[in-house]
Amino acid sequence: MNTAPTTAHTSAPRPVYLDCDTGIDDSMALAYLLRSPEVELVGVGTVSGNVDAARAARNTLDLLALAGRPDVPVAVGAHHPLAGEFAGPVPHIHGENGVGGIALAPSDRRPVAEDAATLLGRLAREHAGALSVITVGPTTNIATALRRDPELPGLVRDVTTMGGAALVPGNVTAVAEANVRNDPEAAAELIAAPWDVMLVPLDVTLENQLTEADREALLGADDPLAQAVGAMLDHYFGFYTPLYGRRGCALHDPLAAAIAVGSVQPTRAPAVELVIDTTHGPGRGQTIADLRGQRLGPVDRPGVRTRVVLDTDRPLGPLLVERLLGTARAAA
Repeated sequence: MNTAPTTAHTSAPRPVYLDCDTGIDDSMALAYLLRSPEVELVGVGTVSGNVDAARAARNTLDLLALAGRPDVPVAVGAHHPLAGEFAGPVPHIHGENGVGGIALAPSDRRPVAEDAATLLGRLAREHAGALSVITVGPTTNIATALRRDPELPGLVRDVTTMGGAALVPGNVTAVAEANVRNDPEAAAELIAAPWDVMLVPLDVTLENQLTEADREALLGADDPLAQAVGAMLDHYFGFYTPLYGRRGCALHDPLAAAIAVGSVQPTRAPAVELVIDTTHGPGRGQTIADLRGQRLGPVDRPGVRTRVVLDTDRPLGPLLVERLLGTARAAA
């Protein structure tokens, strides 16, 4: 059973919209998409998470300029979650500016006038039935777009979302992953919508890592975008060293991007019922996946359109470095 979209290198690139809170792993996801011939990035929306939505847009515009892609529209999205207020950035993880404290050459572009939810709705109609949506931050913009346009799920090809923790602990509470915990109500609305969703949780993102050798390879690249990613990883590696016992980092957001592109394939991704805990107790933000009956292999629940990725066919680290260095082979 094929659980991820694939695109032959002879086919036209598939349009993709990215919704992000541009910190360091978002930057890797953005770079991966820009260097993947299988897809065409047609728009980016930003949301508050690693940094606030406006700072995320500035980081995105600067990275797009480095990549030579001034054509991609960037829209500022929600500053606050659906319920409550933005709790603030996480400089100990992503640096004061979200990109590890490095100075990116400033782009002379500004975000587009429309907000991220409006941009998503417009792109979904322009690319009706073909647009893939990738979310690597809190999903406030997606929920807002769904509230504004009930027809949106029928216009979107598929959704890949980095978030949640199915069988492993959370990373901001004992049970909750950061993207879901920062806006559980929005995550619940994304999951409940009638479209195909691929959830990429901590179960797999923490198993995919970059090493110091990978970082040094990026620093030595001819491509300024790859160099910038290598430079910002120094701060990110510092955060992850206590977790892994060596310098390196998890590949949360870029794994979601790679799965959406089709260059990494889920090998175990059952379609199961999901519930997002939106209460205000210790379980707030937990992703509850009904994984009963999966011991002998993946079992899809009838009528369920949300898949939870629990294993993949290859490690992402080497492929990510190849893509950013421009040495990856085109998809077969």
